[in-house]
Amino acid sequence: MSIVVTGATGQLGRHVIEALLQRNVPAAGIVAAGRSIEKLTDFEARGVQVRAMDYTDAASVARALEGATRVLLISGSEVGQRVAQHRTVIEAAMAAGVELVAYTSIANADTTGMKLAAEHQATEAILKDSGVPFAILRNGWYLENYTEQLQGTLAQGALAGSAGEGKVSAASRQDYAEAAAAVLVAEGQAGKVYELGGDHAFTLTELAQEISAAANTPVAYQDLPASDYAGLLAGFGVPQAFADILADSDLGIARGDLLVSGSDLRQLIGRPTTPMPASVRSALAAV
Repeated sequence: MSIVVTGATGQLGRHVIEALLQRNVPAAGIVAAGRSIEKLTDFEARGVQVRAMDYTDAASVARALEGATRVLLISGSEVGQRVAQHRTVIEAAMAAGVELVAYTSIANADTTGMKLAAEHQATEAILKDSGVPFAILRNGWYLENYTEQLQGTLAQGALAGSAGEGKVSAASRQDYAEAAAAVLVAEGQAGKVYELGGDHAFTLTELAQEISAAANTPVAYQDLPASDYAGLLAGFGVPQAFADILADSDLGIARGDLLVSGSDLRQLIGRPTTPMPASVRSALAAV
C-alpha cells in the first residue's frame, strides 16, 4: 500500500505523516508531497518518499500520485483558487486508479452558510461526481487558530471577535491528523463522512476567561460587529478579503455552524480530544 499525503509541508500534513509512522505504516509506503520539499528532509532521512508537487501544476500532481493506493487531499491554503487545485488532484487520483481519496473539508459542510465553506462544498461535489472512492473528513476549527495568537491577545488585553455566545467545537491539529491517519489505514472507508470536532465546545468568552486564568492577566472577550472585526484584522495586516472571511466565520460560530455533535473524532483517535484549557496552558508555556 502506498499512501500519498498532499500538502505535506504544512503543519497538518507533517502531523499526519508522523501519525502514520506511529501506526507502523512502513516509511517506504508513505509519500510526502508538497511544494517546499526541503522542509521534508527529516522525513526523507527516515525513509519516507518525498515528491515535489504543486496543486497548480497538473504534471507534478500526476507524478506525485504515481502508484498511490490511498491519497489524503489536504485542502489548499489559497482561498479562491482551491476548487481548481482540488479538481487537479482528484482527476490525477482517478487516472491513477487510487482506491481511496480522503479529503479535509469543513465541519457541517452540508448545512453551513459560512463563506469559507463554499470551496469545500464545491470540492465535495466534485468528489461525489468523480467516481473515485472517497471519504470526507469535515474538520472543525483548530485550537491553534486561537493559541497561536496568544501573544497578541495578551498584549491587547482582549480577545476580539464576532461570535457572540456561539460555541465552537475546536480540537488540535494533532487530533485531526491522527483521525486522518486512522481513516487512511482502515478498510471500508469509501463513502464515509466524518464530522470532526472537540469533545467540549466553548464560547470565546470562556476562552478569554481561560486565558486570563492561565496567564494571570485580565483578558476580556470583545464582541464586535463583523464589519468592525474585519477592519480590526485588516489593521493588523490581514488582507481585507481574508479578514472579511474570518469575520464571516465568526458569524458562523454565532449561528452554531462550527458546533459539532457526536463523537467521530474521539472514536477515530481512540482517546479524548485535546481540551481547550490544556491547549491554552501549553501554548502559554511556550511563549
